Amino acid sequence: MKKALYIILTLIAMVQFYSCQKLDVAPVNKFTEANYWVSTDKAKLVLNMAYNQMYSAGIMWRDEFLSDNLVHTYGTSDPYTIRRGEATAALNLFANEWSDAYSGIKTCLVFLENVDRVPGMDENVKSRMIDEIRFIRAYIYFRLVNYYGDVPFFTSQVSLDEAYNVKRTPKNEVLVFIHSELDEIIQNGNLPKTDNLSADEKGRITTGAAVAFQARSYLYENNYQKVKEYTGRLINEPSKYGSYQLFHYNVKNESYFRLFTPENEYNSEIILDITYVPGLKTWDNMKQMAPITKYAEISADNPTQELVDEYMTLNGLPVKGTGKDPSYNENDPYTNRDSRLTASIVYDNYRWLNQNGSVSTIRTAVGSGTDDSYKGPAERQTKTGYYVRKYYDWSMTSNNQSGLNIIMFRYADILLMYAEACNELGKISQAEWDITLKPIRERAGFGTAAALDYPASKSQAELRSVIRNERRVELAFEGLRWYDIKRWQIGHEVLNGRIHGFKFAGSDPNTDGGYVRVEQYQFNSNRDYLWSVPLNQMDLNANLKPNNPGY
Repeated sequence: MKKALYIILTLIAMVQFYSCQKLDVAPVNKFTEANYWVSTDKAKLVLNMAYNQMYSAGIMWRDEFLSDNLVHTYGTSDPYTIRRGEATAALNLFANEWSDAYSGIKTCLVFLENVDRVPGMDENVKSRMIDEIRFIRAYIYFRLVNYYGDVPFFTSQVSLDEAYNVKRTPKNEVLVFIHSELDEIIQNGNLPKTDNLSADEKGRITTGAAVAFQARSYLYENNYQKVKEYTGRLINEPSKYGSYQLFHYNVKNESYFRLFTPENEYNSEIILDITYVPGLKTWDNMKQMAPITKYAEISADNPTQELVDEYMTLNGLPVKGTGKDPSYNENDPYTNRDSRLTASIVYDNYRWLNQNGSVSTIRTAVGSGTDDSYKGPAERQTKTGYYVRKYYDWSMTSNNQSGLNIIMFRYADILLMYAEACNELGKISQAEWDITLKPIRERAGFGTAAALDYPASKSQAELRSVIRNERRVELAFEGLRWYDIKRWQIGHEVLNGRIHGFKFAGSDPNTDGGYVRVEQYQFNSNRDYLWSVPLNQMDLNANLKPNNPGY
């Protein structure tokens, strides 16, 4: 699959597809010549294009930048503008996401309207490809409604006149369509189980992926009964929907870290990921997040102290607030911590494991005198004292081009969704805890009763906090935190006020209790859970008004 799915990238002939993709409001032009659809291979090229338009490393990292896990610390960026409360309807990100999403939808519509032209196409192959395209179309609409709320919605290409007069469809109507599509796709049985994928099909959409997507789509609506139903299918019915389990590596406390290395792509935990190919299809976001000594050009996006503080000690206790671990030492803050912290974030005196098994030490502290150490808010090094480790492709060279796959759905997320749903529908039981949070924490290296045993004395609200925290640290840097903030409606709590870096050793006045002040965020609950409809789209089509509140 690594190479087969992305041969499209080397075919110059496909440029003709893009040359007529100018899309202001909605897809309106001819996508290709009528005589294009002459073979199954040609149809597969369009399907592959749709895969490329569904999701990417760039989208994942951009969504992560919208959260409180990472802070932009050098220059400007559109997510940074949003988090500072300075976005307007003219922001490029609003226009680009709109255009890219509708270009993807256009690809899907063209495929669906033309695939029957292919002569002699195997009906099973065709049915499978159609359901893959329907999944992709549903996922792109899912992205759109979560960004913009009400959006133009159609399931066939529209004329030029229709394009300039189309109105926004209520978000709930689009979600009803998405749920209906996914249920039909699951019931059709055209998609294979992950267990049955051949090596060259790894990365293609499966029935398990459709069930996982359905669960997530209901999660974002806080429909916990449905979340429990669909996650329960993946947990309890592997023979029907595919076999998944948490990935484990044979070195203690390295399982989580190894989950995100190139040697372990397509492992037992992966439900669906986006395939990248070294030298053919790559991403380069690490050039602004990794340590300078690990090929980064500049440190522009850094993990926050707020995220670091969420990782418990190995005693199963927090490092801040009520119930704080009495053994935690702010002057030695990274000792005896959750192994997922080390797998995800580079800190001072970090032991960096290289692909060949050697270990190097990275110093980030003030005055340590290395290329990675904090040198001030205007320098190219980290501004928080932290760098990103998770998703670092240790096989990439100094050109910063990574061929590491990006995960869309994995089994740990299914377990966490199930746990949250169980708790919201009542109070999570011991049996439910034991099949969800307990194995996730065991995989992370916890061994104490405080971390692993069911906390029966905690209330439903207290357990809610436990589950939410577990979700944050397990899924950090996977593009999901912003959507959790959004659906929990906690933006005013976590995206409003100071964002901090590590505890500063000197007497710098720009600190809070010794922690470096990095940025000041502003969050308006009446505006910032949705993006603005792009200004250029409203200029072309007044029917897209009124805009979302606050813009």
